[in-house]
Amino acid sequence: MCLLFRFPCIYFFCLILCLSCQGPSRERANVDKLRVVCTTGIIYDAVLNVAGDLVNSRSLMGPGVDPHLYKASHADLEELEGADLIFYTGLHLEGKMGDILASQSRLRPVIAVGEALPRDRLISVGKDLYDPHVWFDVSLWQEVVREISAQLQNHDGRNREFYVENTRNYLRELSDLHAWVQLQLDSIPATQRLLLTAHDAFGYLGRSYGLELRGIQGISTQSDFGLSDITSLVDEILDRRVRAIFMETSVSDRPARAIISGCAERGYVLRMGAHLYSDAMGSAGTPEGTYIGMFRFNVRSIVTGLRGS
Repeated sequence: MCLLFRFPCIYFFCLILCLSCQGPSRERANVDKLRVVCTTGIIYDAVLNVAGDLVNSRSLMGPGVDPHLYKASHADLEELEGADLIFYTGLHLEGKMGDILASQSRLRPVIAVGEALPRDRLISVGKDLYDPHVWFDVSLWQEVVREISAQLQNHDGRNREFYVENTRNYLRELSDLHAWVQLQLDSIPATQRLLLTAHDAFGYLGRSYGLELRGIQGISTQSDFGLSDITSLVDEILDRRVRAIFMETSVSDRPARAIISGCAERGYVLRMGAHLYSDAMGSAGTPEGTYIGMFRFNVRSIVTGLRGS
Protein backbone atom coordinates (compact mmCIF):
# COMPACT_ATOMS: atom_id res chain seq x y z
CA MET A 1 0.00 0.00 0.00
CA CYS A 2 1.22 3.53 -0.76
CA LEU A 3 2.91 5.13 2.24
CA LEU A 4 0.91 8.33 1.73
CA PHE A 5 -2.33 6.46 2.47
CA ARG A 6 -0.85 4.58 5.44
CA PHE A 7 0.52 7.78 6.89
CA PRO A 8 -1.93 10.62 6.07
CA CYS A 9 0.23 13.21 7.84
CA ILE A 10 2.93 12.66 5.22
CA TYR A 11 0.39 13.34 2.46
CA PHE A 12 -0.77 16.61 3.99
CA PHE A 13 2.80 17.68 4.67
CA CYS A 14 3.70 17.10 1.00
CA LEU A 15 0.58 18.92 -0.18
CA ILE A 16 1.34 21.96 1.96
CA LEU A 17 4.95 21.93 0.82
CA CYS A 18 3.90 21.88 -2.86
CA LEU A 19 1.44 24.73 -2.43
CA SER A 20 3.93 26.82 -0.52
CA CYS A 21 6.43 26.36 -3.33
CA GLN A 22 4.01 27.14 -6.15
CA GLY A 23 2.08 30.08 -4.69
CA PRO A 24 4.96 32.45 -3.92
CA SER A 25 6.70 31.73 -7.24
CA ARG A 26 3.65 32.88 -9.22
CA GLU A 27 3.20 35.86 -6.94
CA ARG A 28 6.86 36.76 -7.19
CA ALA A 29 6.73 36.63 -11.00
CA ASN A 30 3.80 39.01 -10.95
CA VAL A 31 5.44 41.38 -8.47
CA ASP A 32 8.66 41.42 -10.49
CA LYS A 33 6.84 42.89 -13.49
CA LEU A 34 7.15 46.62 -13.97
CA ARG A 35 3.91 48.33 -12.96
CA VAL A 36 3.05 50.93 -15.60
CA VAL A 37 0.10 53.34 -15.41
CA CYS A 38 -0.94 55.40 -18.47
CA THR A 39 -3.41 58.27 -18.40
CA THR A 40 -4.96 57.63 -21.83
CA GLY A 41 -5.83 54.55 -23.84
CA ILE A 42 -3.72 55.80 -26.76
CA ILE A 43 -0.56 55.76 -24.63
CA TYR A 44 -1.59 52.43 -23.11
CA ASP A 45 -1.85 50.94 -26.61
CA ALA A 46 1.72 52.04 -27.37
CA VAL A 47 2.95 50.43 -24.13
CA LEU A 48 1.19 47.17 -25.05
CA ASN A 49 2.81 47.12 -28.48
CA VAL A 50 6.26 47.66 -27.01
CA ALA A 51 6.03 45.60 -23.81
CA GLY A 52 3.23 43.08 -24.33
CA ASP A 53 2.55 41.19 -21.11
CA LEU A 54 6.04 41.71 -19.69
CA VAL A 55 4.67 44.64 -17.70
CA ASN A 56 1.54 45.13 -15.62
CA SER A 57 -0.02 48.09 -17.41
CA ARG A 58 -3.27 49.99 -17.04
CA SER A 59 -5.00 53.00 -18.56
CA LEU A 60 -6.89 55.37 -16.28
CA MET A 61 -9.15 56.71 -19.05
CA GLY A 62 -11.33 54.37 -21.07
CA PRO A 63 -13.30 54.73 -24.32
CA GLY A 64 -15.31 57.94 -24.73
CA VAL A 65 -13.44 59.79 -21.98
CA ASP A 66 -12.40 63.41 -22.53
CA PRO A 67 -8.89 63.85 -21.03
CA HIS A 68 -9.23 67.64 -21.00
CA LEU A 69 -11.98 67.36 -18.38
CA TYR A 70 -10.97 64.14 -16.61
CA LYS A 71 -10.63 64.17 -12.83
CA ALA A 72 -8.79 61.35 -11.10
CA SER A 73 -10.88 59.09 -8.87
CA HIS A 74 -9.81 57.54 -5.58
CA ALA A 75 -9.15 54.27 -7.45
CA ASP A 76 -6.95 56.17 -9.91
CA LEU A 77 -4.90 57.61 -7.05
CA GLU A 78 -4.34 54.11 -5.71
CA GLU A 79 -3.19 52.96 -9.16
CA LEU A 80 -0.79 55.88 -9.45
CA GLU A 81 0.61 55.31 -5.98
CA GLY A 82 1.28 51.65 -6.81
CA ALA A 83 3.03 52.38 -10.11
CA ASP A 84 6.72 51.99 -10.89
CA LEU A 85 6.38 54.19 -13.96
CA ILE A 86 3.68 56.65 -15.11
CA PHE A 87 3.17 57.84 -18.69
CA TYR A 88 0.99 60.81 -19.62
CA THR A 89 0.74 63.03 -22.69
CA GLY A 90 1.53 66.39 -21.18
CA LEU A 91 1.23 69.63 -23.17
CA HIS A 92 -1.79 70.37 -20.93
CA LEU A 93 -3.90 67.53 -22.36
CA GLU A 94 -4.66 66.11 -18.90
CA GLY A 95 -5.32 69.59 -17.57
CA LYS A 96 -7.24 68.71 -14.41
CA MET A 97 -4.68 66.07 -13.38
CA GLY A 98 -1.71 68.42 -13.44
CA ASP A 99 -1.29 68.79 -9.66
CA ILE A 100 -1.67 65.05 -9.04
CA LEU A 101 0.91 64.14 -11.67
CA ALA A 102 3.31 66.77 -10.35
CA SER A 103 2.93 65.33 -6.86
CA GLN A 104 3.55 61.79 -8.11
CA SER A 105 6.70 62.90 -9.92
CA ARG A 106 8.37 63.49 -6.55
CA LEU A 107 7.91 59.81 -5.67
CA ARG A 108 8.40 57.88 -8.94
CA PRO A 109 9.23 58.43 -12.63
CA VAL A 110 6.40 60.35 -14.33
CA ILE A 111 7.01 60.80 -18.06
CA ALA A 112 5.19 63.35 -20.26
CA VAL A 113 5.68 61.65 -23.61
CA GLY A 114 4.41 64.58 -25.68
CA GLU A 115 6.88 66.95 -24.07
CA ALA A 116 9.79 64.79 -25.20
CA LEU A 117 9.06 65.88 -28.79
CA PRO A 118 11.09 68.73 -30.37
CA ARG A 119 9.23 72.02 -30.01
CA ASP A 120 9.76 72.87 -33.67
CA ARG A 121 7.65 69.84 -34.63
CA LEU A 122 4.71 70.86 -32.43
CA ILE A 123 1.86 73.18 -33.39
CA SER A 124 2.05 76.35 -31.35
CA VAL A 125 -1.25 77.72 -30.03
CA GLY A 126 0.11 80.56 -27.90
CA LYS A 127 3.09 81.55 -25.81
CA ASP A 128 4.65 78.31 -24.51
CA LEU A 129 1.44 76.45 -25.40
CA TYR A 130 1.24 73.61 -27.93
CA ASP A 131 -1.46 71.41 -29.43
CA PRO A 132 -1.28 68.14 -27.43
CA HIS A 133 -3.03 65.92 -30.03
CA VAL A 134 0.29 64.69 -31.44
CA TRP A 135 -0.95 61.17 -32.22
CA PHE A 136 -2.71 62.42 -35.35
CA ASP A 137 0.65 62.75 -37.10
CA VAL A 138 1.83 59.15 -37.36
CA SER A 139 5.47 60.22 -37.80
CA LEU A 140 5.26 62.18 -34.53
CA TRP A 141 3.62 59.26 -32.78
CA GLN A 142 6.52 57.08 -33.87
CA GLU A 143 8.78 59.40 -31.87
CA VAL A 144 6.50 58.97 -28.85
CA VAL A 145 6.70 55.18 -29.24
CA ARG A 146 10.49 55.45 -29.29
CA GLU A 147 10.40 57.51 -26.09
CA ILE A 148 8.12 54.98 -24.36
CA SER A 149 10.41 52.16 -25.45
CA ALA A 150 13.51 53.97 -24.19
CA GLN A 151 11.90 54.57 -20.80
CA LEU A 152 10.86 50.92 -20.49
CA GLN A 153 14.37 49.82 -21.40
CA ASN A 154 15.85 52.17 -18.80
CA HIS A 155 13.60 50.89 -16.03
CA ASP A 156 13.54 47.21 -17.02
CA GLY A 157 16.93 46.44 -18.51
CA ARG A 158 16.53 42.65 -18.31
CA ASN A 159 13.90 42.79 -21.05
CA ARG A 160 15.71 45.36 -23.20
CA GLU A 161 16.10 43.10 -26.26
CA PHE A 162 12.41 42.20 -26.19
CA TYR A 163 11.41 45.88 -26.11
CA VAL A 164 13.84 46.77 -28.90
CA GLU A 165 12.52 44.03 -31.21
CA ASN A 166 8.86 44.85 -30.51
CA THR A 167 9.52 48.55 -31.08
CA ARG A 168 11.20 47.85 -34.41
CA ASN A 169 8.26 45.75 -35.59
CA TYR A 170 5.63 48.25 -34.41
CA LEU A 171 7.41 51.19 -36.04
CA ARG A 172 7.24 49.32 -39.36
CA GLU A 173 3.48 48.93 -38.90
CA LEU A 174 3.20 52.66 -38.21
CA SER A 175 5.19 53.51 -41.34
CA ASP A 176 2.72 51.44 -43.37
CA LEU A 177 -0.16 53.28 -41.67
CA HIS A 178 1.40 56.67 -42.48
CA ALA A 179 1.65 55.82 -46.19
CA TRP A 180 -1.91 54.45 -46.27
CA VAL A 181 -3.36 57.58 -44.61
CA GLN A 182 -1.65 59.86 -47.12
CA LEU A 183 -2.92 57.80 -50.06
CA GLN A 184 -6.52 57.81 -48.78
CA LEU A 185 -6.71 61.52 -47.96
CA ASP A 186 -5.09 62.49 -51.26
CA SER A 187 -8.19 61.05 -52.97
CA ILE A 188 -10.37 63.90 -51.63
CA PRO A 189 -10.83 66.71 -54.21
CA ALA A 190 -8.95 69.88 -53.29
CA THR A 191 -12.10 72.04 -52.93
CA GLN A 192 -13.61 69.58 -50.43
CA ARG A 193 -10.58 69.13 -48.18
CA LEU A 194 -12.08 71.06 -45.25
CA LEU A 195 -12.60 69.03 -42.08
CA LEU A 196 -15.15 70.49 -39.64
CA THR A 197 -15.11 69.05 -36.12
CA ALA A 198 -16.27 69.88 -32.61
CA HIS A 199 -12.87 70.99 -31.34
CA ASP A 200 -9.37 71.43 -32.75
CA ALA A 201 -8.13 67.88 -32.15
CA PHE A 202 -7.03 67.19 -35.73
CA GLY A 203 -4.48 69.93 -36.37
CA TYR A 204 -1.62 67.47 -36.79
CA LEU A 205 -3.71 65.38 -39.17
CA GLY A 206 -4.33 68.43 -41.32
CA ARG A 207 -0.72 69.63 -41.26
CA SER A 208 0.77 66.23 -42.02
CA TYR A 209 -1.69 65.03 -44.66
CA GLY A 210 -2.93 68.21 -46.32
CA LEU A 211 -6.39 68.91 -44.88
CA GLU A 212 -7.81 72.25 -43.82
CA LEU A 213 -9.23 72.16 -40.30
CA ARG A 214 -11.96 74.08 -38.51
CA GLY A 215 -12.88 73.32 -34.93
CA ILE A 216 -15.97 74.94 -33.43
CA GLN A 217 -14.20 75.02 -30.09
CA GLY A 218 -10.50 75.52 -29.52
CA ILE A 219 -7.72 73.07 -28.68
CA SER A 220 -9.38 72.24 -25.36
CA THR A 221 -13.01 71.21 -24.97
CA GLN A 222 -13.17 73.66 -22.07
CA SER A 223 -13.29 76.46 -24.66
CA ASP A 224 -16.70 78.00 -25.35
CA PHE A 225 -18.28 78.94 -28.66
CA GLY A 226 -20.76 81.66 -29.53
CA LEU A 227 -23.09 82.96 -32.22
CA SER A 228 -20.31 84.72 -34.11
CA ASP A 229 -18.34 81.46 -34.36
CA ILE A 230 -21.40 79.67 -35.75
CA THR A 231 -22.21 82.43 -38.25
CA SER A 232 -18.63 82.54 -39.53
CA LEU A 233 -18.48 78.78 -40.02
CA VAL A 234 -21.88 78.63 -41.73
CA ASP A 235 -20.73 81.33 -44.17
CA GLU A 236 -17.65 79.29 -45.06
CA ILE A 237 -19.60 76.04 -45.37
CA LEU A 238 -22.05 77.58 -47.82
CA ASP A 239 -19.28 79.30 -49.77
CA ARG A 240 -17.30 76.10 -50.20
CA ARG A 241 -20.25 73.69 -50.35
CA VAL A 242 -18.78 71.54 -47.61
CA ARG A 243 -20.68 68.25 -47.43
CA ALA A 244 -20.28 67.06 -43.83
CA ILE A 245 -19.38 67.97 -40.29
CA PHE A 246 -18.00 65.41 -37.86
CA MET A 247 -18.71 64.81 -34.21
CA GLU A 248 -16.30 63.12 -31.83
CA THR A 249 -16.82 60.14 -29.55
CA SER A 250 -15.42 61.89 -26.47
CA VAL A 251 -16.97 65.34 -27.00
CA SER A 252 -20.51 66.76 -26.79
CA ASP A 253 -22.38 66.92 -30.12
CA ARG A 254 -23.98 70.27 -29.21
CA PRO A 255 -21.52 72.45 -31.23
CA ALA A 256 -21.91 70.34 -34.39
CA ARG A 257 -25.70 70.34 -34.17
CA ALA A 258 -25.68 74.13 -33.80
CA ILE A 259 -23.78 74.41 -37.09
CA ILE A 260 -26.17 72.02 -38.85
CA SER A 261 -29.14 74.08 -37.63
CA GLY A 262 -27.46 77.29 -38.79
CA CYS A 263 -27.01 75.84 -42.28
CA ALA A 264 -30.60 74.57 -42.36
CA GLU A 265 -31.91 78.06 -41.57
CA ARG A 266 -30.20 79.23 -44.75
CA GLY A 267 -31.55 76.38 -46.87
CA TYR A 268 -28.39 74.26 -46.97
CA VAL A 269 -28.24 70.62 -45.87
CA LEU A 270 -25.03 69.83 -44.02
CA ARG A 271 -24.77 66.13 -43.31
CA MET A 272 -23.56 64.67 -40.04
CA GLY A 273 -20.52 62.53 -40.72
CA ALA A 274 -19.45 59.55 -38.63
CA HIS A 275 -18.33 60.08 -35.06
CA LEU A 276 -14.56 60.41 -35.14
CA TYR A 277 -12.23 59.22 -32.42
CA SER A 278 -10.22 62.17 -31.16
CA ASP A 279 -9.01 62.06 -27.54
CA ALA A 280 -10.00 58.44 -26.88
CA MET A 281 -10.10 55.17 -28.80
CA GLY A 282 -12.88 52.61 -29.19
CA SER A 283 -13.80 49.74 -26.90
CA ALA A 284 -11.23 47.09 -26.05
CA GLY A 285 -11.43 44.06 -28.33
CA THR A 286 -12.62 46.07 -31.35
CA PRO A 287 -10.41 47.31 -34.23
CA GLU A 288 -11.05 50.89 -33.07
CA GLY A 289 -9.75 49.92 -29.64
CA THR A 290 -6.21 50.11 -31.03
CA TYR A 291 -4.32 53.16 -32.28
CA ILE A 292 -3.96 51.79 -35.81
CA GLY A 293 -7.59 50.64 -35.99
CA MET A 294 -8.85 53.97 -34.62
CA PHE A 295 -6.80 55.92 -37.17
CA ARG A 296 -7.99 53.78 -40.07
CA PHE A 297 -11.63 54.19 -39.00
CA ASN A 298 -11.24 57.98 -38.85
CA VAL A 299 -9.63 58.22 -42.26
CA ARG A 300 -12.24 56.03 -43.94
CA SER A 301 -15.01 58.11 -42.32
CA ILE A 302 -13.44 61.40 -43.40
CA VAL A 303 -12.98 60.24 -47.00
CA THR A 304 -16.57 58.98 -47.17
CA GLY A 305 -17.99 62.14 -45.62
CA LEU A 306 -16.03 64.72 -47.66
CA ARG A 307 -16.25 62.93 -51.00
CA GLY A 308 -19.90 62.09 -50.48
CA SER A 309 -19.21 58.51 -51.53
